[in-house]
Amino acid sequence: QVQLVESGGGLVQPGGSLSLSCAASGSGFGIAVMGWYRQAPGNERELVAAWVVGGTTTYADAVKGRFTIAKDSAKNTVFLEMNSLKPEDTAVYYCYLDVLGPYARSWGQGTQVTVSS
Repeated sequence: QVQLVESGGGLVQPGGSLSLSCAASGSGFGIAVMGWYRQAPGNERELVAAWVVGGTTTYADAVKGRFTIAKDSAKNTVFLEMNSLKPEDTAVYYCYLDVLGPYARSWGQGTQVTVSS
């Protein structure tokens, strides 16, 4: 069983920065992918960024050049650095983890990010 605990988020003005983190705990699993989705009211959940085993990263077009995902291997923690935030980045951000081996995905509880003046 994998547990994900998110931290960070909050309220920031347009153009500002926020950092999110997601720590994975449990035993007997390897990490294939860790990343973030987000969901704004009335919208479907969308992929924001992901870290893939081996170090490859991927980003949604809407956040490329502004967001950076990084993973601390020693702590099984993934970070999302968000810069130049825009009102359209406002959403609940969900951390997720796909394990190595048979497909299984775990989700964090979600953290609110609000970009507003």
